[in-house]
Formats: sequence, C-alpha cells, structure tokens
Amino acid sequence: MTSTLHTGEAADWAARVRRALGPGPVAAVTGAGMSTDSGIPDYRGPDSPPRTPMTYQQFTGDPAFRRHYWARNHVGWHHMDRVRPNDGHRALADLERLGAVRGVITQNVDTLHSVAGSEHVIDLHGRYDRVVCLSCSERTSRARLAERLAALNPGFTADVPDVEIAPDADAALTSTEGFRVADCASCGGVLKPDIVYFGENVPKGRVHDAYRMVDEARALLVAGSSLTVLSGRRFVKHAAEQGKPVVIVNRGATRADHLAALTVDAGCSPVLRSLAESYRA
Repeated sequence: MTSTLHTGEAADWAARVRRALGPGPVAAVTGAGMSTDSGIPDYRGPDSPPRTPMTYQQFTGDPAFRRHYWARNHVGWHHMDRVRPNDGHRALADLERLGAVRGVITQNVDTLHSVAGSEHVIDLHGRYDRVVCLSCSERTSRARLAERLAALNPGFTADVPDVEIAPDADAALTSTEGFRVADCASCGGVLKPDIVYFGENVPKGRVHDAYRMVDEARALLVAGSSLTVLSGRRFVKHAAEQGKPVVIVNRGATRADHLAALTVDAGCSPVLRSLAESYRA
C-alpha cells in the first residue's frame, strides 16, 4: 500500500474502515501525522528529519537552555498561530456531528481539532496556546506572553521566513544570544508552555477522561500516530483488551499494528474525508 491515495482508493479504504469499526460511535486517537497536511512536520513519519525533542529536565534545570528554547518558541509560535486545520481535522469534526465519532484524544498540541469544530477533545499533551507558571500554577495565554517577549526583545525578529517548525512550536534557530525571557507576571516564577514534555507525566485526570472516552465507545480509530510512546499506545491496548475493534490509519507501521483489525498505510486526510462522506450518503 502507498501513502498517497486517489479518490477512488480513498473511498474503498473508507468503506473498509467503516466495516472494521462497526456501528460506532468510535473514539479517535490522533498524532502528529494528523497535522502534516496543515504544514506541521511530524516526529517519526517516513519522511521526517531526525529530531531531539526537549525534555522537562532540560527546560527546568538549565537557564541557558530555557532562554534558547523561549527564543526558538517565540518564532515558532508566530508560525503555528497561522496554521489552519486540514481536511482530516474537518472530517473528524463532521463525523462527531454525525454521531459516528464520540470524541478525539489527541497527542498533538496544535489545537487544530478544536479550531476545526470538534467539541469533545482531550488535549492529552496540553496546548501550545497556553503557558503555565511552575511556581504558582497560573495559566495564561501564549498570545499575551508573545506581547511581553516582543517588548523585552525589540530587536529580535519573530517573523522568520521558511524556518523549520517542530510539532511543539519549536523553531530551528541557531543564534538566540541575548534573548530575554519573561517570568510569571504574578509571582516571578518560571514560565513553561502548557505542554507535557518528554520526562513529564500526563495529568492523571486527563488520562482518566481519555480512558472513559474509550470505555464509552464501540471501537477505536487511530489517525496519524506511530504509537511509539506509551502515552497514546495505552488506549489501543485498553480497547483491544475490551475486545473492541481498532483501526489504524497512518503513514508507515506503528507499534500497535498487531492489535488492529485493519491498518491503512496512507495519509489521514483523504481516508477520513471519504469516511465522513460515506456517513452522509
């Protein structure tokens, strides 16, 4: 199977996906491959460049690293804020309105499911559009922080053309010397993107809500995730242990293919769009 589908092929796969999932409603688990058609590169796709994501320990333990990160994020945020949902995001929102999808558990932090119109979204790893203080736990908008960072760094250009952006809004900059970091406006503590980084645990309440969404669904649809990390793979294992059908749509193999009733080696957008159209037919 190839990852590029023509319209007829997408419709054929959508029909197979619908049969494998059964009568629904289904829970959806999405990963970085869901947003590649919006121009956001993924971490582990077949064509993805090697990446070393930031760890929580690096961010909290090294002020120089933190300065370097916030400078890169200041550029990356401006690019991410212009990104729009693709046909796959819109298709999942349509499927929710049609009653075929109960909700979305996303490993992405780009907020595109919500922007596309999905109402029941669990942002498993947080959201790039918020920041949190590590001392007082106050959450504020990333847009407000962008204003503060711009005021602190008037000579630093955030609108860098053709810069490579990672899924967590980190931009590939080499020189960030002299960048000034903003602390919490309320207590002076360290600010961090409201994102779960490597080495950090997903909040227990969020995990509980995601398990409940799987429990209340008749099947599980995985879209655009290699399921390399346990954070997303555990929900596939949970559904399989309950005897629920699992369907995976992803470019390339995943760590849970052996648990799936059907795997589709393709991009998410054409298959999900055809799936939504089949429910409207």
